[in-house]
Amino acid sequence: MSDELLPRILEDKSTAREAWVRVENIFTNNKGARAAALEAEFHSLRLEGMPSLEAYCQRLRELAGMLKDVDATVSDRRLVIQLVRGLPNEYDTIASYINQTMPSFEIARSMLELELHRKSGRDEPATALAAPAAPSSTRNSDWETDPAE
Repeated sequence: MSDELLPRILEDKSTAREAWVRVENIFTNNKGARAAALEAEFHSLRLEGMPSLEAYCQRLRELAGMLKDVDATVSDRRLVIQLVRGLPNEYDTIASYINQTMPSFEIARSMLELELHRKSGRDEPATALAAPAAPSSTRNSDWETDPAE
């Protein structure tokens, strides 16, 4: 309990139950305002504003938990919809598939992680094996022999 709240909660000759009710009232009196602020953050969260896909998914989960605490429960379906809604355009193909199949949040998250892994593998420089360049020669072919040889 913070030092600022203690004087509001502890009173002379009050029971533990009375102190607990005062704590509960302090935190439930602003439940509507807190729910509205959390809803706004939940709806405006975008992957582009987060350091990683992992952080984005984690923040969505945290916000859903906080909304539940203020009696504004977020269903798994709504969580998936918001997950997709906050994705940038380069995820349009996988986002469309997730919207069509509507998997659980965890499966949708895994699908996005696989897509990110696929994209990062494609963006890495090619490491194909290349034959070393042959030394320059005036011969037409390595099979040709010099008649003087």
